[in-house]
Amino acid sequence: MLRFHFTADDLARVRMTPGPDPLWEALLSAHLLHRTSRAAPFDRWRRQVVGGLTPKARMLPTLAPPRGYSPDFLTPDLAGSTDLDAAVERVQLTPRRRLRTELELLAAWRRPCGWIQQLSAGDPAVLEALGTGLREYHRSVLAPSWERITGAVEADRARQAAAFLEAGVDGMLAGLHPSIRWTSPVLELTAKADRDIHLAGRGIRLIPSFFCWRDPITLLDPELVPVLVYPVPHPRAGDAAAEADDGRQRLSALLGRTRASTLRALTVSASTSGVARRLGISVASASEHTRVLREAGLIESRRDQGAVRHSLTGLGRSLLAGTEAAEATLVRTA
Repeated sequence: MLRFHFTADDLARVRMTPGPDPLWEALLSAHLLHRTSRAAPFDRWRRQVVGGLTPKARMLPTLAPPRGYSPDFLTPDLAGSTDLDAAVERVQLTPRRRLRTELELLAAWRRPCGWIQQLSAGDPAVLEALGTGLREYHRSVLAPSWERITGAVEADRARQAAAFLEAGVDGMLAGLHPSIRWTSPVLELTAKADRDIHLAGRGIRLIPSFFCWRDPITLLDPELVPVLVYPVPHPRAGDAAAEADDGRQRLSALLGRTRASTLRALTVSASTSGVARRLGISVASASEHTRVLREAGLIESRRDQGAVRHSLTGLGRSLLAGTEAAEATLVRTA
């Protein structure tokens, strides 16, 4: 059993991420890529995505065995932000000592290959490659289904908000997930190891996750910012990838392949240079594609500390979700 011990201060510091965490979803989906029996609802999705991973994108599944330990540094705390580029940059800034410590723990579950040994030593080139791999993994594995992932997480957030308004933090914690038991002041969940984590006034961040399968999960290091990642309900999870693939083909036919990829890349907001990195195109090309999408009303752009940051509009989100109404609206505005 895993037990989180709360104080009164901790109950006042229970927080929830504002949307799906891109690196937690990446890590947990990587776990599922290895599984062929225990996660049957994801079998169809797995078959569709596993063959499309680039060599760098495969770095994440290598660091994320289906059982046992995955390095904590792969899911850094961003104080509730869900920005992919900021998260990747935090991974790349992991101190060398922490890299070595956590990758030594991983060695008990996965024999270290050459590049993992270089990563353990803090090799800048390998850290850069890992950052590229995380972005490529997100683009090929998560971005096509990101709207459905976001919808499932937002639905759970709404459910938790309703529980909080009706019964306070006690009611919310008691109903997080069937495998979680709340008996104030202890939150208890099933785990292979018997552990006690004393929050000691730090509070806890709750992270609802689409790809968290069956059991909630947390970080191994008790000194890190406490988090609890738990599964959200998604009865049609097995269909999501197939539906997203059909939608991706329709979107490419409507907008063109690169422009459609640009729109999908903005399921997580990004700067112009961030879009360029995600797609592997020049900044000038990214700027042109975002301009066209903005003029079509699919994205909005704003200045943020000297950079231009882009995010989807309601029309852009609807179009990615494949609604007929969005396509009709786009035709009328063309």
